[in-house]
Amino acid sequence: MTTAYELTYIIRPDMEADAKKALVERFDGILTDNGATIAKSADWAANRRFAYEIAGYREGTYHVVEFSADVNDAANEFDRLAKISADILRHMIVKTDEK
Repeated sequence: MTTAYELTYIIRPDMEADAKKALVERFDGILTDNGATIAKSADWAANRRFAYEIAGYREGTYHVVEFSADVNDAANEFDRLAKISADILRHMIVKTDEK
């Protein structure tokens, strides 16, 4: 059975456009390489201000990915690699109701 997910992650604001694009492509690739099908991958908005400082930053770029997968390998691998990436300040993966 396929499970739908929504993933939101915050990219540090001082990345150059090309580096940010490469980061998004890399992490989208991590999902697809582990069996996920991406329905949407886009920035939520330009830099948004945080309520509190995260890793020395007061703002960041929110990126939202909607994907589906038969097993949670893709979500687990994204979670593992995002935790060790200095370019991703925070991330959250949630299962969503299928439409």
